[in-house]
Formats: sequence, structure tokens, C-alpha cells
Amino acid sequence: MKNKFYKIIFGFFTLLVIANCGESDLDLRPESSFVEFFRNTEEVNQALKGTYRALQAVPLREFALTEMRSDNTESKSIEGNFGDFQKFEIDPTNEVITQYWADNYTVIFRANQVLENLEVVTNETTKNKFEGEARFLRALTHFKLTVAYGEVPLLDRTITDEDRELFGQNTVTELYTFIIGDLEKAVELLPEKTSNEEDLGRATQGAAKSLLAKVLLSVTNDGELTRDYARARTLLREVIDSDLYELEDEYRDVFYNENNDEIVFNIPYTPDNAETSQDFSFEMTEDGVRSGLNYITDNFKTTFELMDLATTPEAIRAPVLISPDNDEEVGKFISSSNAVRLSGNDWIEIRYADVLLLYAEAILAGTTATTDTEAINSYNLVRRRAGVSEIASGGLLTKEMLLNERRIELAFENQRFYDLIRFGEANTILAKFATETGVNFTPNDDLLLPKPQKEINLSEGGVRQNNGY
Repeated sequence: MKNKFYKIIFGFFTLLVIANCGESDLDLRPESSFVEFFRNTEEVNQALKGTYRALQAVPLREFALTEMRSDNTESKSIEGNFGDFQKFEIDPTNEVITQYWADNYTVIFRANQVLENLEVVTNETTKNKFEGEARFLRALTHFKLTVAYGEVPLLDRTITDEDRELFGQNTVTELYTFIIGDLEKAVELLPEKTSNEEDLGRATQGAAKSLLAKVLLSVTNDGELTRDYARARTLLREVIDSDLYELEDEYRDVFYNENNDEIVFNIPYTPDNAETSQDFSFEMTEDGVRSGLNYITDNFKTTFELMDLATTPEAIRAPVLISPDNDEEVGKFISSSNAVRLSGNDWIEIRYADVLLLYAEAILAGTTATTDTEAINSYNLVRRRAGVSEIASGGLLTKEMLLNERRIELAFENQRFYDLIRFGEANTILAKFATETGVNFTPNDDLLLPKPQKEINLSEGGVRQNNGY
């Protein structure tokens, strides 16, 4: 995306969540003082842009944590840091998990800085908007950390080396409760839609409602906090009824006609810009020169080819999902940039097709099947755009059908692994796939990543390692 929003570079923001070994060396403060920086509305706005800028780092290798730990993708070589993800042999010193942890906490740190300096914003509407955006970004990244690592530190404010109580980890229930609270407030404060081109890529009420619904569907049932299917259904219905979003007529246009009406929240990038481009496109689509970090598995290709063979072939989604030039290559993110590692394809975090399928999931409410008309209509809308068979009137939508549809429609968008967990199918499907591919998968333990050893060491034991590592 080529708007100015992401071109603000904040090199003076440095997050040191847990920075150095030993109490005397522990420094959690940024290198520069912010006392003189937050003086007026524009400076808070620039800081908020810096928070979005930090978010650009999060998707760069997220596919390793998600797609490569599922049956969707694999590495060119099963060796090294990336091969470890598909083998479920991830070491706590793995550079990818360490960087992903740091990238998310950088966003949280910057969001907290914004939230703590809103008093200088004099216009109440603008102040509310800024607060809603910062809370949304803080919730999104806490959510990403929670589903990836389980119990992690919850940071509701900027911290110094004196805040020892924040160096440890919080329970998943505490994290989900906090995330839900942030998103509830964001829903109250955010505008329904962006008002001008400068605001493209910024959070809206629709994004907050959609993310809140997904969180409510993802909550780990532990007695204190349970999944709220009814509330998720209501939120998603509100997004649908807002008439602010619609499916693109052509599936390909979702990914190559940026800022289209299907986008609920995305992370924009600029092509051929060393500061604001991305290279995940290179890892999935640059045949012959790519390092091969995210190839399509034979399992996905076989499943995809057989999915509708008895009815209608996948003629529309096929050339978008799988490049016609090479069937190992993902087709969704083929770059038009001049430099192969400086791609401008935006990352779609939430889109309307996901909202429709989540709505059907909320109606299914953990059961195995439903005849509910609204659930079937939402499912059919996504299928209709793809040109494949729909459920006839009076038909049945099963959990398996919905999970399969999410796998195809949202393939390579970092959804599959967490979908399997949310549907309660991860242990079964991943164990079967692991057997087929000759790797070892440990049910439950391998559903969480190891926490970075560096963070455990520097927290002086406050952060504890997950089981199995």
C-alpha cells in the first residue's frame, strides 16, 4: 500500500522488555525520554503511527509458527530453524520464536506509551479514537502471544526496572480477561470506518468487534472463563449488518486489489521501500531464488484437489492459492516489486470471508452440525464466490465442512493451526499428519511454542518454560 501512514519511522523507540542478565543490568526503559515528546495531539498521533509501524514486523515470519506447524506448508529443507517447526522440534533458543516474542512486545510497549499520554489530546473525539486504536493493537498482540506461548507477561503499562512484579507471567485466564476488556473499550471508542485515506490501515469498530468475537471463540474453558458463542454471534452479526464490508466479486481481487471492501483490518506495506516493505512474499512465491521457507504440502494439494471433485472443481480459488507457474508456490502474495525482498503486498489480518465463517462457527457453538439458516447462508456466500457447491435448502452444515472451508478459503493466511485448536481437532489431525510425514508430534505439549530461553534467563525465573521443552 502506498499511503503515507506507514512511512513514519520511529528509530528512537526501543523496547527492552527483559534486556540484560542480572538485576543490576536490567533496564526496561526506552533509550530516549518521552517526557518532552508527548506535547500535543500531533505528537501522540505520530507515536500511534509508530505503534502501527512496529506491527509490520509481526507477520514477517508468523507463517513458521502457524502454517508450518499445520498440514498446509513445509520448508524446502527439514533442517535448521524453520525445519524445526514442521518437525515439532523447536528449541527454546530458536531465533524465530525469540524475534516473534520481541516484535509483539514492541507493539505493546508503544501502545502503552500512547495510552499514558492521551491527556495532551484536547479534542475528545480524537482522544477516544487514539485510545481505541492503542487498545486494539495492545489486545491484538497480547492475543497473538497468548495463543502462541500460553502464559506470558501481561503488560498494561510501560515498565521500568523497578516493576519486578511484571517480569513474570500471567495465567491464560488473566490474559484473556484483559484482552477482552481492551477490545470492549475499543469497540466503544473506535469509529465505524476510516474517514480518509490517511487513516487506511488503522483500526475501526468493525475490526475490534471481529477480533473480540474471535477471542471469545478461542477462550480456553477452565471454569473461570468460558467460550461465549452467543456474544460472539451477536458481535459478528453486527459487523455483517453494518453493510460496511462485502465479499469481493473475484477471489483474486481480495489479495491484489488492496484496501478493497472485504478488508476489515490489514497491515499495509510499501513496495521497494527498505523501511516499510515485507519479505514474506519472497519466502512463499519467488521460485528459483527463494530460500524455501514456506512451500505448499502435498497434503494440502491433495485435499484441495479432492475437496469438490464430486461436484464442482475449484477453478476460481486454485490459481490464487497455488501458483499456476509452480505447484509448490503460494499464489496469494506474488510480488510486483522490483526488489524480491522488498514486497508491498499487504497482510490481511481480518477479512469479511473470515467474519462470515466465524459467524457460522459461533452458531455451531461447539456442536458437530447445524441446520440453522443463518449459519448455512454465511457458509454458502463464501462458497458461492468460489464457484463451488453450496448447501441446499434444508441441508446440514457440519463442523468438518466448516473447518475444511476455512482451510481452503483462508489458506496461507496463518489461520489453520489455530483453527484446528479452536475446533478441538488439532491433536487428532496433526498427529495423523505427523505420522504421514515421519515427524514426532506430542499432543497438547506441541500446541504451544517454547518460550524464548533468553527471556526465561533474563526474567530470573519469572517466565517459566512450557511443558515438553
